[in-house]
Amino acid sequence: MRGRVKRKPNKRRVFAVSPRLPSITCVASSLKTGVLSSSEVSPDFTRFSLTAGSLRAPKGLRPPGTSTYIRRTVSPAHTMNRILLLSATLAALHGATVPAATPPLLPQGARLAIIGDSITEQKLYTKYMETYLLACAGRSDMKVFQFGWSGERADGFANRAANDLAAFKPTVATTCYGMNDGGYQPWKDSIGQAYEANMRNVLRRLDEAGVKHIVVGSPGAVDSKFFGARPSFGGANSAAGYNDTLAHLRDLCRKLATEHNLGFADVHAAMFDTMPRAKAALGDDYPVCGGDGFHPGPNGQLLMAYAFLKGLGVDGDLGTIVVDQNGAPSATGGHKVLNSGGGKVELESARYPFCFDPDPKSANSTRSITPFVPFNQDLNRLTLKVRNLATAKAKVTWGATSKEFSREQLETGVNLAAEFPATPFDAPFAKVMDAVGRKQAFETQMIKGMVTNFRQFANDSKADPGLGAAFNSLRDRLAARQQALDAEVRKAIVPVKHTLAIAPAQ
Repeated sequence: MRGRVKRKPNKRRVFAVSPRLPSITCVASSLKTGVLSSSEVSPDFTRFSLTAGSLRAPKGLRPPGTSTYIRRTVSPAHTMNRILLLSATLAALHGATVPAATPPLLPQGARLAIIGDSITEQKLYTKYMETYLLACAGRSDMKVFQFGWSGERADGFANRAANDLAAFKPTVATTCYGMNDGGYQPWKDSIGQAYEANMRNVLRRLDEAGVKHIVVGSPGAVDSKFFGARPSFGGANSAAGYNDTLAHLRDLCRKLATEHNLGFADVHAAMFDTMPRAKAALGDDYPVCGGDGFHPGPNGQLLMAYAFLKGLGVDGDLGTIVVDQNGAPSATGGHKVLNSGGGKVELESARYPFCFDPDPKSANSTRSITPFVPFNQDLNRLTLKVRNLATAKAKVTWGATSKEFSREQLETGVNLAAEFPATPFDAPFAKVMDAVGRKQAFETQMIKGMVTNFRQFANDSKADPGLGAAFNSLRDRLAARQQALDAEVRKAIVPVKHTLAIAPAQ
């Protein structure tokens, strides 16, 4: 788009912001909430992008997530003034006001239900999410429960929602349905009609259960090689055809999220867009979406966790450590300096970086997918900054690993989580992940093996209050066991002491 202007006649747009101001929020009579931001794309043009959790943009406005380009006729400052004047004028014409900040999707004390089919019941992306939220984001106030069910479609969860959710009483939920709902066949309108109706029912049941914050997750993708040939697609390689079906279902998820002003996680794009990049580097036999074509391993499940954590609004700032060669070091975001001297800084950290499996090429390793997704940049930023470095380069040693960086890199800040393949947090992180895995395994047994079966005795429980009380007592005892396992997770999250050494490098 450089050097060209997009023109659409007779189109009104709400503009705000300049390159000097990151964002401003406006409300018009028919546009519920619009946040616009800008970036300079050339000396002559500035791009203004609209992103919104709005219900629906009014006729004549671009939908959320698109951009327009404006010629900067005089100067950046002049352009800024024109844009802000236009924004203020439109706001006045529509009686606009600046709304209160959007409530966080994970408020204090959030109780998160992670809901989905067999891909959820694999307890991989669910485990990554819970470990990240508790150990990395430091959200000790939160509770998480995994509700995955193998083979389930959206209507299946809608049928069990009231009964099963009562065991946890969530306030926040993520959903991931569509892989089974698509029927493993080419797209047709009836598939979408049934899926949309069932997902609307899911959202209604969640609301009735007291869930006030929802991230509607799309289905993922199928592997371009390993999904194989299916009779429903004429016996040819069926991945492209079924990914088209899944993309249609993704679009319906986005539509529902926008309509209900909910969060949205584009799991399909996270997997489908990453797959060709990963296969180009690691070979076509590298399964991004699973060896069976649709149950992803740790690599693909990390992509799912990425999409959902982004959908939940996690900011990814895990803290900053500043080492001043002419002064005292400092640390923020759950990290504290214990001692310093002789080119070393001893720290204690209550928050962990997200740690990856070691193998850089195996699909069974989370690390193997990280070069192809901005997980570290977006969600896993533990930053080291070094001030007043006397040499052009320095060697940084963290734990048993050393790496050289330029003075400019260190002044700007390097992401320790991304730069160091082995960290002092690896072993403690693995212990937390194991504890989360044990808890989530019990949650599957608790719901599928016991709690969901209470539905079969609904009429008997009404006729016999004693029987109903017995079921309630059993539900409470199971919940107490789940809470005990949750306490074990929290006991595993212990502060980690570690040392950073910074030495001149030639």
